[in-house]
Amino acid sequence: MAQFKKPSDIKVGCIGYGGVGPNGMGRQHLKEMVQAGMTPVAVCEPNTERLKLAQEQYPGITPFTSVDEMLKKSDVNLLAIITPHSTHAPLAIQCLKAGRHAVCEKPMAITTAECDAMIKEAAKRNLVVSTYHNRHWDGCILEALRRVESGEIGDVVRIEGRWNSGHSKPSETWRGSRKMSGGILYDWGVHLIEYGLQIAKSEVTEVSGYAHHGFWAKKSPWKTDCNEDEASACIRFKNGVVLNLRVSNLDANAKDGYLEVVGTKGQFTISWMGFELYTHPVEGETVLHKSRIPDNEGWRLYQNIADHLVKGTPLVITGEYARRPIHYLELAVKSAKMGKALPVKYK
Repeated sequence: MAQFKKPSDIKVGCIGYGGVGPNGMGRQHLKEMVQAGMTPVAVCEPNTERLKLAQEQYPGITPFTSVDEMLKKSDVNLLAIITPHSTHAPLAIQCLKAGRHAVCEKPMAITTAECDAMIKEAAKRNLVVSTYHNRHWDGCILEALRRVESGEIGDVVRIEGRWNSGHSKPSETWRGSRKMSGGILYDWGVHLIEYGLQIAKSEVTEVSGYAHHGFWAKKSPWKTDCNEDEASACIRFKNGVVLNLRVSNLDANAKDGYLEVVGTKGQFTISWMGFELYTHPVEGETVLHKSRIPDNEGWRLYQNIADHLVKGTPLVITGEYARRPIHYLELAVKSAKMGKALPVKYK
């Protein structure tokens, strides 16, 4: 999809600028867009303080408080959507209908139907719809893939993805609302599933979901719409690998590490402290190898998009790719309510 002569011809902007501060998400998106050679021209944000910050960080950028106004008056080509999860689909479709490319913060949306509508609209207009899966290039997953592909742990059997916020109630912001956020699994869960997809390299056949709700609800302003206290999913791949996912606001003594991969010859665990690899070179013997996690390379996402729009380079995070974790998360939520495993059907 080569549509521009050079990266600087791609005019970019944000809908939503994220939290106020030097390292907000709006600044991060625009920084990586600029690094890829694209030109920031517009930002839409109802919060005047954040809008002022955007103008300070990117002098010359045109501020808007209305998406309609921005789409009518700005010549922006590509928009990053940094808003609550439940707004990603309607905003992306609005941008696509106005002839603009769209990149949503993750998760792509809350339901599979929303993802399908976004993908359909983009295809109809020959536009890009993608998701900011910058963690596709996290140092930890790059190292994990290197270790798996080198054969150090043998054949992958099981992947454990977990995120623990301690024994603490869900956020009182929109992130604590199931209707707006999708639920407790949708924040870090979408990253962990995406890690798992890269490692397992197989289609998913079945999803089971489990959840506990009600303990924190009575202390939350969201009440019945409050996120689950804890939720988990068991995702079965066609090649036999199993991904166990758990996100908790109850687990006060959580196991170290947020990603663990178990193989026939060893296993490794990734935590904020680093990388620990256990191998079994001799039966009955275990050897521990420790190393640091390589630097993240999330900037490659917007570099890939720029290359796609200028050179026709294949897009890595397509709409179809970003749809997969959403489909599995949606099935996990439904499974937890129905009390049974649900099959994954492929078109």
